[in-house]
Amino acid sequence: MVNIVLNGERREIESKLTLDQLLEKFSLPKQRIAIELNKSVVTRGDWTATLVDEGDAIEVIHFVGGG
Repeated sequence: MVNIVLNGERREIESKLTLDQLLEKFSLPKQRIAIELNKSVVTRGDWTATLVDEGDAIEVIHFVGGG
């Protein structure tokens, strides 16, 4: 088991996942978001290659439009 913090909440996942797989696992949208991993933004092109590891802190930031 791998322990992470996702959007401020402690979560346990069964194994290391990529950021892209993590979004799918928790049914998070992939459009209009940014992902911060341990206080560094990960570009969308790197989501499929970036593994989440023990103790990682991930923030999924949703962009909201308006006027």
